[in-house]
Amino acid sequence: MNDIRVLCITTSSDRPEAYMFVKLRQQGIQVDVIAHPGAPHNELIRKGGVPLEELKLKGRFDFKGIRQIRNRLKQGRYHILHMFNNRTTSNALLASLGIPVKTICYRGIVGNVSYFDPASWTTYLHPKVDRIICVAEAIRKSLLEIGVGPLHLDKGKVVTIHKGHELDWYDTPPGNLEEFGIPKGAFVIGCIANDRPRKGLHILIESARHLPRDNSVHILLIGEMNSSTLLPLIDSSPLSEQIHLTGYRTDAPALIAACNTAVLPALKREGLPKAIIEAMVNAVPPIVTRSGGSPELIVEGESGLVVTPGDAKELADAIMSLKYSSELAHKMGLQAKERIRNDFKHSATVEKTLAVYESLLSESVR
Repeated sequence: MNDIRVLCITTSSDRPEAYMFVKLRQQGIQVDVIAHPGAPHNELIRKGGVPLEELKLKGRFDFKGIRQIRNRLKQGRYHILHMFNNRTTSNALLASLGIPVKTICYRGIVGNVSYFDPASWTTYLHPKVDRIICVAEAIRKSLLEIGVGPLHLDKGKVVTIHKGHELDWYDTPPGNLEEFGIPKGAFVIGCIANDRPRKGLHILIESARHLPRDNSVHILLIGEMNSSTLLPLIDSSPLSEQIHLTGYRTDAPALIAACNTAVLPALKREGLPKAIIEAMVNAVPPIVTRSGGSPELIVEGESGLVVTPGDAKELADAIMSLKYSSELAHKMGLQAKERIRNDFKHSATVEKTLAVYESLLSESVR
């Protein structure tokens, strides 16, 4: 179907999202973007030939922003309005009232949608939403499970499209971990996250009690992890001298590439964790929990290990299986890289997104 006109509204696109706009435009889709001023990939989008207008949405109901979006919708005569987070969705849905445009919103995390939550009715449960694109199958299933009496989301409205990647986006040499006091030859457990209870960082710290009491194992925590609850746990750990906090780092992918394994000990609500993908493309074997979409990244036992959320001993055992078998770790890391290369292609994301667009317009014709 030719001459599809799409207005995409985002705040700060990641690289897969930015390249998706560019690739859709290259395939003949008239994609225009509204994004937050100065977002990291705005210039990438513009250089890819996609018109981009900047807009700072100050909340879930920004009336100035709503007017700007509404004017753009009227002028562009778009077929589809594609929104990429809660803030853009609530504002753009209001802006589109009375305008004949199909609407798509994106969901990247499990949970926090309920028929009893008024905020959910301004986004995913809004009657004007035609499709919800979920970044993981676990998210799609969680949305279909919510409901009250006759109120349930239609199965045809909710679809899964994994966010695809290209390996050459991450062609970065491993960082030097000696700057954190980690000796050469140590087995390094890397974890990229911000300190939130659901991320399960305390479980990773607890797992250190089951690791060797020598200088052979080190834990590298990458991200903002300076909470009043986590720091005392680290101080009381038998491996406290071997737990290193980097703070926020722009070179997080390079640091995780220098680790021996990447761990995400999340307890719940994961989407499709970028931190684990960044490890996998660098052939670092991942260990994740059965939380949200994390297990979807991995063929268990081949391209990574999956453990029970909240089980520090099981996590430690998984870490040790990689430490004591360099052959297993090497093989698993290579298979993790191939998993992203073959099963999470960016081209597949573009194709499936285009198929959703065409499906919506076919419904309009019928």
